[in-house]
Amino acid sequence: MAFWRTRQGAGVLLIVLAALAFAVLDTTTKYAATLAPVLMLLWFRYAFQAVVTFALRFPVQKMALLTTPNPRFQTLRGVLLLTTSACSFFGLQHLPVGEFTAMVMLSPLVATALAAWLLKDHVSPRRWLLMAAGLGGVLLVVRPGGQVFSWALLFPVLLVSTYAWFQVLTSRLSGEENPYTTHFYTGLVGTLVMSPIVVFSWDTAALLAHWPWFLLIGFLGTFGHLMLIRAYMRASAPVLTPYLYTQIAFATLGGWLVFKHVPDTLAWLGIAVIAGTGIGNALLSAHEVAVQRRAVVRQPAPTP
Repeated sequence: MAFWRTRQGAGVLLIVLAALAFAVLDTTTKYAATLAPVLMLLWFRYAFQAVVTFALRFPVQKMALLTTPNPRFQTLRGVLLLTTSACSFFGLQHLPVGEFTAMVMLSPLVATALAAWLLKDHVSPRRWLLMAAGLGGVLLVVRPGGQVFSWALLFPVLLVSTYAWFQVLTSRLSGEENPYTTHFYTGLVGTLVMSPIVVFSWDTAALLAHWPWFLLIGFLGTFGHLMLIRAYMRASAPVLTPYLYTQIAFATLGGWLVFKHVPDTLAWLGIAVIAGTGIGNALLSAHEVAVQRRAVVRQPAPTP
């Protein structure tokens, strides 16, 4: 029990809570899309985040909440996450929640490959093998003749690409920005981009009839990302990342409870492979960080 009282233990609990929030968000979105226009749900998700983050953080940070040294990066980051959300909102209309989530969880591995290409980060052969295994897991889930093989697979493919870029950019900004400022601008950019678009599918009757679903989607998206922020303030990514894969279990459970969908045998195998490669990638990162720290400790002190 002592572990859960440490900062790392608190970070793990928060990351699992974030994973649960995102899984419930996906399940809720899939259901709510049958009641209201998807573009309205998407707009409300970001408007809620912008308004609530401003209301909670402006009294604490004042104008510092609005101050960013990287407005272009904040804008690009916001557009990337909005694109990711749009792919999720539309893709979930056609694909099961569990399998969709499993495919999306390939994003950290793709982000690693992008970092190797763009940031010239060193990627070990073992990590490339994990990426190949993760891709194999996805192929088991989306194989021809399987439950999810359809044109709608374009949505998770695009989502993985945009979310990987989002993760690389977030890594680039992490040391230069206040996380709450970034959280606010993510909501603001999404709201501003969606506002002229949502006009074409606005349905006041749907909003009045189903407003609790709008609020729930806005709350879950905002709450999930806030839990991520607070988790990473307490523990490092190598420690926390393996626990993000609990989202697959939560999403699969939600798909079964709400939509009575159960993956077939090969899809279960693919989901397990994807989760295993993701966890392996995180554990490898933790090992590399530990090796680097030991190397720094063993360096001799400079002579006077």
